[in-house]
Parts: sequence; structure tokens; C-alpha cells
Amino acid sequence: MAPSNLPSIFNATSTDIEQLLSAQCHVGSKNLGVHMQPYLWKTRADGVNIINIGKTWEKICFAARIIAAIDNPSDVCVISARPYGQRAVLKFASHTGAQAIAGRFTPGSFTNYITRSFKEPRLIIVTDPRTDAQAIKEASYVNIPVIALCDTDSPTEYVDVAIPTNNKGRHSIGLVWWMLAREVLRLRGTIYNRETAWDVMPDLYFYRDPEAEAEEKVEEEKVVGAEEEVVAVETGFAAGAGDWEAAPAAFPAATSGDWAETQPANWESGAAATAAAAAGTSTEWAETTTKESGW
Repeated sequence: MAPSNLPSIFNATSTDIEQLLSAQCHVGSKNLGVHMQPYLWKTRADGVNIINIGKTWEKICFAARIIAAIDNPSDVCVISARPYGQRAVLKFASHTGAQAIAGRFTPGSFTNYITRSFKEPRLIIVTDPRTDAQAIKEASYVNIPVIALCDTDSPTEYVDVAIPTNNKGRHSIGLVWWMLAREVLRLRGTIYNRETAWDVMPDLYFYRDPEAEAEEKVEEEKVVGAEEEVVAVETGFAAGAGDWEAAPAAFPAATSGDWAETQPANWESGAAATAAAAAGTSTEWAETTTKESGW
């Protein structure tokens, strides 16, 4: 690391440096642009250029101070056309209050006021100067400052602040956006002091593959279904069998006594009542017939 030009309060901690190294933010490409030479530390034997991590941290703090100086957070526009940075810009926008353009950038968003997605930001931040070239070009037409995550081979035309980092890896992109959001919140006072840890993990800014998530979800459903079947076999079926065995034993005991004691008496009384009613009906009919016929 180069000696820091920042006040001591802005010095990176050992955890920050370890995170930058573990996310491979220092690994550049084999090509080197002339404007990115000041951020180069060395070139490996295989031709890969290594970025100076100290310069990366300085530019993150510098960019955060620029963002925090804007009074209205919604005047900052964060852009990423690449899938690896779309999740990061959306999370950055939700945490800092900026506007996010994730996906294709509609031409004319900064220059054509008839466009439905027309915006007038005071600052834009892009993930890749090459992929987001249209946004940078339109920003140059209307004098909007540009902050960009630049690799060793990235074009820096119309870029005002270049954050040197590996903008091709999903972890490096997510980590730089996370650190930038954390520094902005620290400067605004949302995070009480620099010793207080931010409760948002860097994993929230990392790109997640939808196909891999779908496969994991299917596997989890299969595992849950298999566990439910095992539980049903071990508990539910055994309990049902016990109830089935207990029911026949209780059924005769509960009904045999009642049948022997109550049913015969009810049956005899009911039969006698029926016979008496039939005899009474036949006698009345015979008397009525005799009187009408005069016998």
C-alpha cells in the first residue's frame, strides 16, 4: 500500500484491506490504459496487472465525500447495465436514497426531456465505463460529473473520479459498492461513528444467479418433502394403526350391553303398542260398517 494522503480518521482498517484482497479487488486485466498507470502497483509474471489497494481505498473515500456533499440524495444516479452490478446499485440506492438504473440505459434519459425516463441528476456513478458508455456520453453533454469503477483496461474519457478496482468479478463489484455506501452513511451521520460496525453484510450486494437459486430451491423442496414423508411414516401411520386396533375393542364393549339391556324392552313395548293400535282400528271399522248397513 502507498502511504495514505487522508486524515487518520479515514485510514482503512485491517479488516477493510482483508476484504478487498479476499474479493480480488486488486486483480486487474492484462491490458493497461495510459490513464490507469498511476494506480498500478506491479505486473505479475503472467502479465496480470495488480492494482494498488491503497489508491482504491483513497478513491472510495473521495467519492463518498463527493456523494455526501450533495444535499438531496435523489440527485445521485447509480447505473449498471451489467448483471453483476445491478443488485449492487439497487441496494446502494435503497440504503443511500439515490436513483438506480439497473439494466439497459434508455438513450436520451439525460438529454431528451420528452423521454419517459428523463432525469436531471447532479452526479452519476457507473459500474463499468465501457458497458455504460451511453450514460457517460450523455452526462458529458449536460455537464454531469461522473464517478466510475475502472479496471486497468477501462476507458476513462469523461470520467471525473475513477475508482481503480476489478470491475469484472461479482464479489469485487459488490464489495466496492458496499464500502462506498458505508462511507456515505458514515459521512452523513447515519452510522454513529467509524468504530460502529454496519449491520448490513457485503453479501447483500453480491450478484446471485437466478438459475442456481432455482436449482437450490428445487433441491430444498425435495429434501423437505422427503423429511415430511419420513415423519408421516414414523408418526402418523403408526398412530392411525393404534387407533384402528383400539376402536374394535371399544365398540363391542360400548354397544353390546346397551343392545342387550335396552333393545329387547323397546322392541316388545313397540310391538305391543302396534298390535293394540291395529286391534282398535279393526274394531272401530267393524262397528261403523254394521251401523251403516243396518245389520
